[in-house]
Amino acid sequence: MTAHTTPAGAPAAGPRAARRRLIRELLLVAGFFTVYKAGRLLSTDRTGEAFRNADWIWDAERALRLPGEGAVQRLLLHGDALVTTANTYYAAVHFPATALFLIWLYVRRPAHYLWTRRVLAVLTGAALVLHLAYPLAPPRMLPAARLIDTGQVYGPTVYRAAPDADTLANQFAAMPSLHFGWALMLAIGVIAATRGGKRSRWGLLWLLHPLVTLLVIVGTANHYWLDAIVAAVLLGIALLLVPRPRAGDPDADPADSDTGAAAGADHDAGAATVAGPDADADADTGARGGVHALPHRKSTVETVGAGK
Repeated sequence: MTAHTTPAGAPAAGPRAARRRLIRELLLVAGFFTVYKAGRLLSTDRTGEAFRNADWIWDAERALRLPGEGAVQRLLLHGDALVTTANTYYAAVHFPATALFLIWLYVRRPAHYLWTRRVLAVLTGAALVLHLAYPLAPPRMLPAARLIDTGQVYGPTVYRAAPDADTLANQFAAMPSLHFGWALMLAIGVIAATRGGKRSRWGLLWLLHPLVTLLVIVGTANHYWLDAIVAAVLLGIALLLVPRPRAGDPDADPADSDTGAAAGADHDAGAATVAGPDADADADTGARGGVHALPHRKSTVETVGAGK
């Protein structure tokens, strides 16, 4: 009987592959984010164009009969605690919520993670192009809007009072609103990843996140309604371009995708090599499955019988 022995280094291949994939994902996301942040800063010196575009957006919203951003801000200004909470939500929830969402998908729903990452990449890339092509001053800077910069007045804020002195953020990158676009994709991603499970009945509650985000970005005068509308349109295009995971796609660890086939091949090879006393009884089945049975050794009785 021939025994199948697993190479000593084989068990470590899975963890090593997982670490390599995790490092690659972190570098990929960090690199893409760095390029995006650097690209946004390229349009910081186009102040005149940004304000002309802001006047046009404001007039376009009035022509479209969209509700005024001031209506939402007046609701927030009913209490200092409410407006401070809105400012905190704007400053502190956007990136952490998206990061935690991606980490959860990576660990629990790898197939949906890849889909979501690609959708967010397409959305963010399109937004960067629009930020560079169409600088836009937010409504808090537009005199015609008569809105308060709630971040500067009540705090906290992520922006400096003078846009030209802000070296960490491009305050003229208002169109489209990635705050809203990412929040909407977060909700869609969670609903898609939990569909059919025990938590699917609560999936629609995640739509509260983009709804609250919309009210916050408008009420704090950081974005126009059209900024959110354009972000939703770009997200819709990204969802059309990136294929969704199919219902039959396994949500296995993506780090095992490269090693799973090899492991399966080793398992089949081992099964073919190990032969028991009943191997001759399974010869036909083994042949049909591509596995050759070991040759049958004749017994002494059979040999003597053949001599007769």
